[in-house]
This record gives sequence, structure tokens and C-alpha cells, in this order.
Amino acid sequence: MIMIRQLTPADFDAVITLGEIVHGSGYMDIAELTAIYHKGIKNGINANFVALENEQLIGFRLTYAAGQWPQDQWCTVDKWGVKFEDVCYFKSNTIAESGRGQGLGGKLLAASKAAVIAQGAKAGVSHLWQQSPNNAAVRYFTKAGGKLIKQHPQRWHQRYMGDDYICVLCGEDCHCVACEMLLLF
Repeated sequence: MIMIRQLTPADFDAVITLGEIVHGSGYMDIAELTAIYHKGIKNGINANFVALENEQLIGFRLTYAAGQWPQDQWCTVDKWGVKFEDVCYFKSNTIAESGRGQGLGGKLLAASKAAVIAQGAKAGVSHLWQQSPNNAAVRYFTKAGGKLIKQHPQRWHQRYMGDDYICVLCGEDCHCVACEMLLLF
């Protein structure tokens, strides 16, 4: 049976390991994950979640609370129809190969969505990996009601991610596309 619960610091090593398996080497380090974790907590509510099967981490959803994340060049705020400070950021939804096809992405998103709504968010934005296996990232987010805002080629290129990042598909010269999508609550 699969259990979904809030992320805790005890999960950090497993999250980093799974992130590197699915997304590539250098995807995230402990300092970055610690910062993400804290940006996901607002009003005492944690919007970060993990999926476990037989006590093994098989998925995670990292989410920044509204007003607790930096706007960057990949945010097309003028097309959102919602004020930036009212929008959370769905940072990463990652599922191990063994957990795919079971609706875990949607379940993790639903858990985070409930948490950010309780925190006061009115919408959530994400940059979804178009080249994810079977384009699952864009499909599950669309199924949840997400609308495409803009496509961003090279969002995860090393010049933006850092020299340590090596994409599982492209290697050291990543050209994967990020689909900026908005989910209104």
C-alpha cells in the first residue's frame, strides 16, 4: 500500500537520491532541498509531500508557499490573471519508475494543493518537464485543471541550473522544454 505524508528532514537523503535518478546528476543538493522545504511551510502548514511504498520513498512533491518564492525570467506573470503574491510554486513532482502509472503525481499534487489552499494561495504555477516519460508531467497537471501559459526551451540548461547538472536525456547540454502551467483554485 502507498502512503502519502508530509516531507520531513529525515526524508532528505532519499529525495535527493530519487531526484538524481529521475532528473539527472546534480539535480538538487542538501542546502537547496533544505531551503525548498522551509519555503513550503507557511502558517504552520507544510506543502511538501512524499509517497512511500513499504517504507521506501517512491515519489515526492516539493512546493513553495505563495509569497515565499522568487519570481524569475521563466514566470509570465502578466498572463496569469492572479497576483504573484497569491500564487504558490509547484517546484518538483518526481516519481520513481516503479511508482509510475498509479496516479501518484496527481495524488501528491492534490495533497500539496490542499495545503497551499489552507495557507491562503489562490493559484499555483509550475514549469513542467515536457520530456518527462510519456509526457506524464504535462498530462497529469492538465488533468488536474492546469492551463498552459508558455513554453520555455532550455529552462534546465546548465547556464541556468549550474555546471553540476547533467540531464538524464540531454547530458551536459540540456534542451528540454519547460511548460509553464497555471492551476487556479
